[in-house]
Amino acid sequence: MATADLLNEYIEVYFTAFKNVGDLVSEPMHQYHLSFEQFLIMRDVAAGHKVALSAIAEQRRVSRAAISRQIKTLLDRDYLVQERDTDDRRRQFLHLTPTGEQVTAKLNVAISERFGEWVDVLGEADARELLRIMRRVGESIIQR
Repeated sequence: MATADLLNEYIEVYFTAFKNVGDLVSEPMHQYHLSFEQFLIMRDVAAGHKVALSAIAEQRRVSRAAISRQIKTLLDRDYLVQERDTDDRRRQFLHLTPTGEQVTAKLNVAISERFGEWVDVLGEADARELLRIMRRVGESIIQR
């Protein structure tokens, strides 16, 4: 198959499948006016990690400025608060507010249910294979 044919097939698959896979887990965030990336920050904080802005930026492979914008939105919506490190006053750690805890818990349930439905339709073996391929594509992009 020629590269042009592969590109056309990719475009068709993107609009009929991949775009919907991304929406599958991100759609529940819309009612809380959150992006999937913002929810992931809240999820990391909820997991009990002592999370700082610089660690999030490094983990997500984005700039500190990009993460700062995401966090500012979460602070403004009263989902997160920042607390200074008592040992190093320059560092600030993130904590969920009670509202942030409730929203994170509700969204965890919603995306788990939606993802479970997707696995049921696709089958666990194919879901794992798709994730394996997606991971491989992601790793290839990072190495470039």
